[in-house]
Amino acid sequence: MPRTRAERRRDTLHLLETTVDAWVATADGEPYLVPLSYRWDGSTLLLATGADTPTARNLTATGEVRLGLGATRDVVLVDGTIDVLAAADLPPGELDAFAAATGFDPRRITTPYRYFRVRPRRIRAWRESPVEARQDLMRDGHWIPD
Repeated sequence: MPRTRAERRRDTLHLLETTVDAWVATADGEPYLVPLSYRWDGSTLLLATGADTPTARNLTATGEVRLGLGATRDVVLVDGTIDVLAAADLPPGELDAFAAATGFDPRRITTPYRYFRVRPRRIRAWRESPVEARQDLMRDGHWIPD
């Protein structure tokens, strides 16, 4: 039996709040896929990656990203726009919260890192049911009412 939109939204928020890893898909020409840790603040996700990586270059060039969270039979896809940030652009408390949530602190690494704030524009979630696959939870940055 397919879940209701309210159940899918609740499950999606739980996943965003309790996990820290996502597959991050970017492209500026050739597609690129990499796992990264994130911190969810209730409305945006914060990612960090080396400033010289293909992911950082693609995010900076296009300003767009797709994230995949969860298992393949219980997946959440987040399409979003990107704010490119240096560590100095973020309040220290947010950097501390990112490190605490992810178990990873780019400030302790000598390689330059960039931070990327993902502003979700579209969120889709489904389990095995094809009915769920046709139902969005968020469009144009706004949650769809239950």
